[in-house]
Amino acid sequence: MPHEDVLPALEEELAAFWRRSRAAGREAARELHPELDPAVFPLISVLGRRGPLRMSELGARLILDKSTVSRQVDTAERLGLVRRSVDPSDARARLVELTETGRERLDAVQARRRAAWNRALSQWSREDVVTLTRLLAKLGESGIA
Repeated sequence: MPHEDVLPALEEELAAFWRRSRAAGREAARELHPELDPAVFPLISVLGRRGPLRMSELGARLILDKSTVSRQVDTAERLGLVRRSVDPSDARARLVELTETGRERLDAVQARRRAAWNRALSQWSREDVVTLTRLLAKLGESGIA
């Protein structure tokens, strides 16, 4: 095993990063809406990046089953952050999209998060950030994380 000696340190760093990321996600969810379950924040983020999506597309992007996506959409809809509408290309399907309130709140949260990332990475070169991004994508494609 060519990497056996460094894998424990890698696993430890990834686990620590995951814990910090989850804590940041909980805080972001609270900022978005005090009653928002942190598990729903990724759904809101995907809608913010991708725009209106079918429930099935949301599930695929979030790697969640249909019933979980449905519960999360119900929660976000009850809080006024998303709405469902008829898909114009298929009247049997529903699209989920951010409401104006949801968009405004998400934009504010993302602006604060990006400012924090900018501060944290202020001493990094652009090349290092691009390299980290590429390596994280490569790790994700490996199927391990």
